[in-house]
Amino acid sequence: MIVLADITKTFEGREVLKNVSATFEKGKCSFVIGASGSGKSVLMKCMVGLIEPTSGSIIFDERDFLRLDYYQRKEVRQEIGMLFQGSALFDSLSVEDNVAFPLRMFTNMNKKQVLDRVNFCLQRVKLENVNRLFPSNISGGMKKRVGIARAIALNPKYLFCDEPNSGLDPVTSRIIDDLIVEITQEYDITTIINSHDIKSVFDMGDHIVFIYQGKSLWEGDKDQIRSSDNKELRTFIKASEF
Repeated sequence: MIVLADITKTFEGREVLKNVSATFEKGKCSFVIGASGSGKSVLMKCMVGLIEPTSGSIIFDERDFLRLDYYQRKEVRQEIGMLFQGSALFDSLSVEDNVAFPLRMFTNMNKKQVLDRVNFCLQRVKLENVNRLFPSNISGGMKKRVGIARAIALNPKYLFCDEPNSGLDPVTSRIIDDLIVEITQEYDITTIINSHDIKSVFDMGDHIVFIYQGKSLWEGDKDQIRSSDNKELRTFIKASEF
């Protein structure tokens, strides 16, 4: 579980986030949605430790991340998996080496253990016999799946996904959505997704936080969002469906 309490972030006197509070539970796919410039990307960067909030608390299972020392923060970061918008694979590394990268960086596994874990993760995202291929040899959808395999390599407690369907066709988008849901439920992960894909929100949104002009303006689930009378939320949904 991740609990945000009154997260505020100021850049050069301008408040980008304004007392944002939310709770993200284990085993659920939580979405953070909002228009470009609303502050949702800054919020995710605060949660994964790339940006330091001006004030507030970020609690990872009773650990206040902002009050931990360097080594304690490192322990939390090793429990985080990240799926980047553009997959962020290393072009010079094979698929196998991309997935192995965090294992070699953060564990003491021997070569066989690393390879076994890599193969397990690739099989889990329905990719086999692609170990020796390079990112330039595979499709956008396959890159996303490799990105998911790398994100779960360390068996994370928390999974962050930044626009996981960006640039994908509708069929491939649904494949990625299904994988994220399966992995979240199977491993009881706290999953947080930044997305503009309203169909994914309607299909997968166990919990949804709507950010508007830096504030958490609405919270609910995929059933409640359909009937919400929040004016700004309805405007955002209507615009996003075209």
